[in-house]
Amino acid sequence: MLEVKALPLAELRERSSEKWREYPADVLPLFVAETDFPLAPAISSALRRAVDNGDTGYIASRTPLPETYAAFAMRRYGWHADPSRMRTTADVSMGIVEILRRVTQPGERVVVTTPVYPPFFDLVSEAGAEVARVPLLDTGTAWELDLDGIRAAFEDGATAMLLCNPHNPTGTVHSRDSLTALAEIADEFGAAVISDEIHAPLAQPGTGFTPFLDTGEAAERVGYAVVSASKAFNLAGLKCALMVTASDRTSAIVRGLPIEVEWRTGQFGLLAAVAAFSEESDEWLDGLLRTLDENRVLLEDLLASKISAARYRIPDAGYLAWIDLSGLEWGDNPARRILKEAGVALHFGPAFGEPGRGFVRLNFGTSPEIITEAIERIATLVGR
Repeated sequence: MLEVKALPLAELRERSSEKWREYPADVLPLFVAETDFPLAPAISSALRRAVDNGDTGYIASRTPLPETYAAFAMRRYGWHADPSRMRTTADVSMGIVEILRRVTQPGERVVVTTPVYPPFFDLVSEAGAEVARVPLLDTGTAWELDLDGIRAAFEDGATAMLLCNPHNPTGTVHSRDSLTALAEIADEFGAAVISDEIHAPLAQPGTGFTPFLDTGEAAERVGYAVVSASKAFNLAGLKCALMVTASDRTSAIVRGLPIEVEWRTGQFGLLAAVAAFSEESDEWLDGLLRTLDENRVLLEDLLASKISAARYRIPDAGYLAWIDLSGLEWGDNPARRILKEAGVALHFGPAFGEPGRGFVRLNFGTSPEIITEAIERIATLVGR
């Protein structure tokens, strides 16, 4: 059984990425979605080989990535994805924008389910559309899609939806039933659904994951998925994502994108993605999921014992914790005080939309020691 453990703090501080350069060295950075683990061995080998060979040119017109991802999707999700209906681009955000530009007209509205990954708001605007916010439903024990609210938005003229599946920041893995119902509603109104599935490889085994395009014929007609190895394998800086479709009509839209959309894919990103989605990296990914499972439970225990007013639901997927600190009465954006007075950088809850007031997002894709120290630092503020 392969163990995947975070690197020591001293080594992490030698990194030059956003997570380790945004704040001074006395701040524990748990804000941006980068992880602190070493690369999967197959990825390191592929990148070293490329450097040794000077394999640093443009991506080829034909690559093994679609077939490799299709095999990964079958192994991990039981999904028969068609490699011939896939096309690469630089990252998930670019794929979303380029698809939105083809399925919406300027000024049309796109549904997003708040609280949600903050760039979603900007991506919709970049595509020339407007945001229609339909908050997730809080059942008291979980978050769910508000299907009635989404239907109402389509009835009111929204022409597309940007789905986060699994959901960021809550870590919710949407059920097959809710995704099927969403597809049928969108199909009824002729609306497109673009599903951001970047966190899908990080769904815990006990939860599973349902790709939107695998929920039936309605989803195939209306749906687009944008997938990447970047979150699970920490490859955001290498620039590679796949746009996936499942019908002749949607495939034609993606095939009709300018060739430059595909050529923006990074060569290193593509080589790393092939290695990540290969069977050779499955054991590493399984080890990572076990580590993240331990970390999400550790965080629950620490919050319960040291910050009892915090409200946290263990996420189904990913390494991001959505924590309600409103009971501490630290204002709408408690991460500001935590950064200033405790030296812990968390993502600002209000950036995720109105439902994020009083919340913080914490990245637990790190070592137990860093998680523990972060919560202990925050706990010193309680009662001040």
